[in-house]
Amino acid sequence: MRPSWNEYYMQVAEVVKSRSTCLRRQVGAVIVKDKRLLTTGYNGAPSGLKHCDEVGCLREELGIPSGQRHELCRGTHAEQNAIIQAACHGIEIKKATIYVTVQPCILCAKMIINAGIEKIVFKGDYPDKLSRQLLEEAGIELEKVG
Repeated sequence: MRPSWNEYYMQVAEVVKSRSTCLRRQVGAVIVKDKRLLTTGYNGAPSGLKHCDEVGCLREELGIPSGQRHELCRGTHAEQNAIIQAACHGIEIKKATIYVTVQPCILCAKMIINAGIEKIVFKGDYPDKLSRQLLEEAGIELEKVG
């Protein structure tokens, strides 16, 4: 039996997350519009910089809990990388859907809102109530799967 579109795109996001170099949480994202996969992203250091699996995790060393002090991380989130990839290649993502293996954090939620993405399909939870509040206020459709 063929998987549903949600299942299919979430499977793609799961494969993409295998490229993550984060030591704490691997996340994958894909942006889709009109049943076409536009971009992908996974969490890791900016292009050309050493990754956490090479130099260690500052957040882990400092004992920073998940969902806090995002600025103390050398990694770029999966959602951010998928949006940046669209910008770099001139790909229109307004009115698209983003599939993410984990609920977006507040930083990614703000980027998703400003990018004009209309729907988020996510799998895992993330400890960030403000993110959910802003997404709901912005009218972004949220769908948890799996």
